[in-house]
Amino acid sequence: MNITAKEISKRLQKMGDKEDARFLQGFFKTGIGQYGEGDIFLGIRVPALRKLAKEYKALPLKEVLLLLRSPYHEVRLFALILFVNAFAQGDESIEKKIYDLYMANTRYINNWDLVDISAPNIVGAFLMERSKKPLYQLAKSKSLWERRMATLATFYFIKNNQFADALKIAGILLQDKEDLIHKAAGWMLREVGKRNIDSAESFLQKHCQIMPRTMLRYAIERFAPSKRRRYLEGG
Repeated sequence: MNITAKEISKRLQKMGDKEDARFLQGFFKTGIGQYGEGDIFLGIRVPALRKLAKEYKALPLKEVLLLLRSPYHEVRLFALILFVNAFAQGDESIEKKIYDLYMANTRYINNWDLVDISAPNIVGAFLMERSKKPLYQLAKSKSLWERRMATLATFYFIKNNQFADALKIAGILLQDKEDLIHKAAGWMLREVGKRNIDSAESFLQKHCQIMPRTMLRYAIERFAPSKRRRYLEGG
């Protein structure tokens, strides 16, 4: 008998730990008015989910999608791990199906860990040799999580020594109001700097005086203390 999303969800619920769930509810800011408001955690750690994903690597994509639409955070995370694994192992047809499903269901990818584990390896990987227009649409979205997807997707490009889109999207997000976007954009600038310091510093020299401080601090984290101080002082 074929396994179903419902059965997997029940198994995941049994794996949960109440104490861990309470901790994760706080860590991922699920309180009223916080970025993860209303999210429900089971209390399952990522290594356990990754291990279990190996068991269900052949799960049909339609069942994975049902898991992605779960009210439970870890079930959605599990679905994204399955999508990422299937994308990496699939042919071009499978890649496109997963990318399309992902982009049509972004409302369920609604916390930073869900974005960070999936956007580079699905959105970034799919768009690597294609038009980057979808990234710029995400970067201008009203959704915090879609804007973070745009930023994190460029991590795939950065790892392949393509920096232009990461820098352009960081520029678009300079005026963003969300700290989680400042952190993500600063992180990507730091990753650019690891591979091409001239590209990173060209951006920083142009924008350091107007960048959100969090973005700037993340971007210059690996610089020598004297250089960090210089940028923090605006020069």
